Order: sequence, then C-alpha cells, then structure tokens
Amino acid sequence: MFPPRILKIATALTSRAFSVGPVCLQGKAPDMAEGNSHLLVTNVRNRLREIVGASTNWKDHQQAMAERASLSEHLAGSQSELPAKTMKDSEIEVHLPLGTQPSLREKYLNYHNTVRFGRILEDLDSLAVLICYSHTWNKELDRSPLSIVTALVDKIDMRKNIIYPDCDIKFTGHVTWVGKSSIEAKMHMTQFHDGAYSPVLDATFVMVARDPENKRAAFVNPLKLQGPEEEKIFQQGEINKKRRVDLSTASLLKVAPTAEERTIVHSLFLNTLDTKTVSFRSRILPPNSMWMEDAKMKGLEICHPQERNIFNRIFGGFLMRKAYELGWANACAFAGSRPILVAVDDILFQKPVEIGSLLLLSSQVCYTEGEHIQVRVHTEVLDPLTRQHSTTNVFHFTFLVEKAVPAVVPQSYGESMLYLDGKRHFNETMKSQ
Repeated sequence: MFPPRILKIATALTSRAFSVGPVCLQGKAPDMAEGNSHLLVTNVRNRLREIVGASTNWKDHQQAMAERASLSEHLAGSQSELPAKTMKDSEIEVHLPLGTQPSLREKYLNYHNTVRFGRILEDLDSLAVLICYSHTWNKELDRSPLSIVTALVDKIDMRKNIIYPDCDIKFTGHVTWVGKSSIEAKMHMTQFHDGAYSPVLDATFVMVARDPENKRAAFVNPLKLQGPEEEKIFQQGEINKKRRVDLSTASLLKVAPTAEERTIVHSLFLNTLDTKTVSFRSRILPPNSMWMEDAKMKGLEICHPQERNIFNRIFGGFLMRKAYELGWANACAFAGSRPILVAVDDILFQKPVEIGSLLLLSSQVCYTEGEHIQVRVHTEVLDPLTRQHSTTNVFHFTFLVEKAVPAVVPQSYGESMLYLDGKRHFNETMKSQ
C-alpha cells in the first residue's frame, strides 16, 4: 500500500492528465488577465540586464561588462554612507501565467504532465537577484555599480507536492535580513487552483554584493525595520546566519564525527563483515542494501554562452536545474519509482563557472530512511588543458518515493563521511516537516 499522501498525489496527477474543458479554467487567476501591470517571470532577466547594463548580444555583452569597471567610483566607502531601505522597498510580485498563457507551458512541462521543478529553481534564482537589486537601487544612477550573485540557497521547503502545468503561478518576496555585503531574500510561490491561491513552496536565498568587476565585496544598504513583525523576521535572519556558521564549523571536512556518529559508522562496518572469515578484507552486503558505490550517477555539461548570467558567468539557476535533474534521475533509478521533492537544502556556490568550462556533475545517494532518499550532487569544473578540478557547487536534495527503499552502505571512510553528512541534512529537513 502507498502512504496516504502518495495516493493523494497519484490521484491528482491521473485526474489532471485527463482533465479537459472547465477544469482548466480553474487555473486562470483573475489578476493575470491581459493588461495587468505585474512583471512576468519571462521578463525578469531582461529587467536585470537593464539594471546592470548588460546586452542580450554576446559580443556587445562582453564589451558592456568591460565598461562596468568605471562604475566603481559609485561604490560606497562604508555602509553608513548608504540610505537605509525598508522591507517594502524590495517587495516584488512576479507572475508565471501558465493557465492564462498556454504558450508558456512548453518550457515548463515534463512528461508526467507536471511542471519541471528545475525551471522553478531558475526562476527563483533570478527573482532573488532582482529583489536584492530593488533593495540597493540608487535612483540617481542609470546602472547599478553592484554585482549581486548567489552565495547559497539556505532552504527550499515544499508546501505542496504537485505543481499543475495549466494553473497560474505567483512569486512574491522581499529582503528579510542584511549584513554589510550580504542579503537574505525570502520568496514564496503560490498557484491558483480551484478558485484560490494555495502555497507551493518557501525559499530562502543568500546573495552577496561585489564590485562592478566581481572581484571584491561591496557594501549594501542597511535595513530599516518597521514594527515588531519585521523585527521578528530580521531576527530569524540572524538565527539563520548563526545556524549556517554552526553547521560550517561542525562540518565533517573540518572536525571528526561525534561519538554517536562514530558508533553509527562502526555498526555499519560490523554489519558488512563476513562471519565465516572475520576478515577486514571480506565484506558482505547486508540484506535489502546497496553499496554507495553503486548508487551514483554522473553527467557532463559544456558551458555555452547561451546559459550566461548578466555578469558573463554561467547562470546559477542553470546549475541548480542541471543538478536537480541529475539528482532526481539518480533517486528515480535507485528507487525504481518516481521520486517527489521534499526539500532543497544548503546549496553552496563556492566558485563561479566560466563560459566554456567543462562542468562535471556527480550525484550520490548518500542516505536513505524509510521512503526517503537523500541525494548529494557535487559539481566541479575541469580545465581540459591543465586537467585541474575545482569544486564549484554542492547540492542537497531530499526525495520521497512510494515504497521503502534499500539502505545505502558505505565501504570506505570517505563514503562514511558522505553517509553521515547526508544523515545530518536529512535530519535537519525532517525537523521542519
């Protein structure tokens, strides 16, 4: 038997796939009729190009980026020189009229007749950048001297497991916390279905401001809080920052596992010993298990100019989409059934990806529990001339499937650390469910 939530989703998918006529009309939101003045998702990146002076033409774009160096004179020498902005100054509402404008659906549709979540990740990334530019915008300048880029995706919590392909979507968001050069932006996605908007997901992104050439940090406008509700939101941003620092400090790349985690690893090791030989060299896979080595999937992307962002690097949303799709495929092959996304957690952007790079993606099922699968996707750039590898991103995805899945079992110490890291991320995700 499927869990009740899975049965509900399956029923919704089936009925949606064969629905015609009046049902589709339920996805058309009144506020997305032709003539409304709200910004469309398809125009967000064009708005960003206007803000920084980028061009849609590849040759002109390179020249425009070179000319941005002259904007350094408009950078503030300290944060106190900049006027404080309110949360309302950065509020944005963006529409994705999948119900009202059927021509948009082709880009977002998958073969399951639901929306490709990788495309939603791209839209969220662009929207987060636009929110931060709205916070830092100087009306006296034609172009912004700041290069605002994604530092990390703190969390994406799914409130709904299905995104309909023929129902209008609305994104809203604003700045929730500000440091000296970093900005936290919170976004919400809702979808119009059965006559009303219902929540789909909440996303928290952290962006950083750099100089026009994206070489050093730049100051951003401080945040002016208005009322106890905004103070509470800002305080949550402080809590989020502290949590990120604590997690980084306790990283398995820096410190040894805890005593409890060491016990877990030792137990996993003992369960794989051959009782007949009692030899460290002889390892046996326990029942209903799979070696971590056999739960991998890899991919390669050649980074073309088409996927560039407004700063002449590869668009962060594109990287997220590719990582998500590889992680989803890995979870699907591992479970033998279609996975459903539960959460995206702690996506780190460690290094920009240059155009022309060879991008290697490696997906690993690193932890499982019941019907849940924790997937880690690691991306790195390969320089084909020097053969040097540089890590650019690490992604963490939590998926849910319709039946219990095999346990993954590490064999090496390195795999054991991946296992523990996956368990940590899974536990953090489950706290908020």
